[in-house]
Amino acid sequence: MARILLGVSGGIAAYKAVEIVRLATGAGHAVRVVQTAASLRFVGHATFEAITGAPVLVEELEPDPARGAFPGDPEPDHAAISHLELVRRCDALAIAPASANTLAKLAVGIADNLLTSAALACVAPLVLAPAMNERMWAHPATRANVETLRLRGAAIVEPTVGRLASKGEWGQGRLADPATIVAELERVICAGPAAGEPPASASRSLESLRVTVTAGGTREPLDAVRYLGNRSSGRMGVALADEAARRGAEVTLIAANLSVAPPEGVRTVAVGTAAELEAVTRAEFEGTDVLLMAAAVADFRPTAVDPGKIDKSAHDRLALTLEPTTDVLGALASERRPGQVVVGFAAEHGEQGPARARGKLERKALDAIVLNDIARANIGFEVEHNEVSIITPRGERRVERATKAAVACAILDYVEALRTERAQQR
Repeated sequence: MARILLGVSGGIAAYKAVEIVRLATGAGHAVRVVQTAASLRFVGHATFEAITGAPVLVEELEPDPARGAFPGDPEPDHAAISHLELVRRCDALAIAPASANTLAKLAVGIADNLLTSAALACVAPLVLAPAMNERMWAHPATRANVETLRLRGAAIVEPTVGRLASKGEWGQGRLADPATIVAELERVICAGPAAGEPPASASRSLESLRVTVTAGGTREPLDAVRYLGNRSSGRMGVALADEAARRGAEVTLIAANLSVAPPEGVRTVAVGTAAELEAVTRAEFEGTDVLLMAAAVADFRPTAVDPGKIDKSAHDRLALTLEPTTDVLGALASERRPGQVVVGFAAEHGEQGPARARGKLERKALDAIVLNDIARANIGFEVEHNEVSIITPRGERRVERATKAAVACAILDYVEALRTERAQQR
């Protein structure tokens, strides 16, 4: 996993940086922390040291007991300059919270403490999560500084709206959710470009390709009110659509009852039932280069739908007769043209899950099937994280528990590798 350098500047939101570290280390990342002197008024360095297992640095000239190494690294045989060695080794630098003062320093290149010196020397991706009073966030100087940093390639995780530190204050200025910040870190690490270069999305590795993603869960009506459905939120499909768009693809997201917002700038077609999803996906498929079938499509639907509302008082028991829906993925895979990439998803339960997923892969002649174990509560449905196996005709790649944004990166990396391999074989 990645080496993340986290900078913590002054402000009440500094306590949330502890959760950022907890989530990042829980996902397997090695984390080092640099604090400003002002941040020590809110969170002591002993807290971060306990969670990261590594020393925290504050002063620019203080020696680093780990000599710039991240947890899990072999210790260097010389005492390097701390801020230079830390940024040389890190895969990304995040500053959370990023105070208005720190943003202003970064925008004009002031390096008057260890954190700003490290940021100035860093060529890894930079993620900034501002937090401050609403009026400070809205001030033209702050907005200009943020835009300057954005244009230089920094990823900005904007503050959210809510209760602020001052009693009775409400507005935009709250630090973004720690899980959102970690997800953005994992995305920029996956995408790769450094701070000072074009943003990660400008890598354009999928440019000129048309990618269709299905997401969410279909709902099959029982009557005018009730339906048969599933727990899929659509987060995985939305993450795939977002990452494909960042890589330059022309993306269509076929969205079945999402509980999360679709990504900005992505063409989204809303559907409700399995039949609607089938119709739209078929219409898109002919012109699609890559199909990522992440939606949880109902296997069965009621044979009859009551046009009104079923009256509970009229039934002691209610029997439903169900019929199978179309196997949309299998049907499309059988009709694909040479060069199209088709990836399925399988939510399985129990020890036989991998065998069942591989059976689907072979039966439907897919390029890959992404398996996740729905028996675990901390991955899969309705949560921010996932842990999957990408099963292909040649083998299996395990993606350990990470945010769905990071899992999306791994899946699209496989798609890119497959297309490159096919191109070389022509």
